[in-house]
Amino acid sequence: ARHGVARTFQLVRTLPTMTVGENIAAGGVFGYRRYWNEDLDRRVNYMVSQVGLAGKEMMPVGALTYIDQKRVELARALMSDPKLLLLDEWLAGLNPTEMKTGINLINGLRYEGRTLIIVEHYMDAIRSLCDRCVVMNSGAKIAEGTPEGVLGDPEVVRAYLGGDDA
Repeated sequence: ARHGVARTFQLVRTLPTMTVGENIAAGGVFGYRRYWNEDLDRRVNYMVSQVGLAGKEMMPVGALTYIDQKRVELARALMSDPKLLLLDEWLAGLNPTEMKTGINLINGLRYEGRTLIIVEHYMDAIRSLCDRCVVMNSGAKIAEGTPEGVLGDPEVVRAYLGGDDA
């Protein structure tokens, strides 16, 4: 975090007995850019609003829906204003409506000019969110390029769908 990198996890890692605001504030105290006192409160309020959690600041995170818990984790990662944000399957476990919400939220970060590395298996998200992508198989890069180019690559199709008739 002190090097300007923040991340989210595939399986949400929050502090469930603490409030939304307290969870998010932790990212501003221990991250790359640190905030204290009024600056911390101001930044938490901004993040709560940015990720769509306004009005839920005092709720315990454990009482939130799954997508809202993911939003808390994202806001906490963003609190330190990272140079690079890693999103590890942030859309995993979401229903189709939540996925659209999540894609819009991530696209908002992208349009702010943030640098994102996204690990994702949901191909519609890759098409919507990525200018370039890299496909890995067993730890080796097998393709790199635009989402459409990579998704049409015979080696990628063979690796992920199997068979020789790709």
